[in-house]
Amino acid sequence: MGSRIKELATSDTGFVFDPVSGSTFTVNATGLCVLRALKDGLSREQIARQLSERFDVRAGDPARDVGDFMALLAQHGLTASEGNVP
Repeated sequence: MGSRIKELATSDTGFVFDPVSGSTFTVNATGLCVLRALKDGLSREQIARQLSERFDVRAGDPARDVGDFMALLAQHGLTASEGNVP
């Protein structure tokens, strides 16, 4: 199964609907930023840079956060695997 990220419907409040499974879930502002960046086809590095620019991540590691989020997406079957995203 390939990535279903582009098929997800997202709202500005972080509500996410998967039309394939019928599942719904919510994400916070950073999760929504990552999802939308993935839908736009940005690479992991580009997404991490975008997080650094938009949110206060001085104490964290945005690249690791992106990787962790992508692993969760893979775990829930929304991507074939975390490694398939550029």
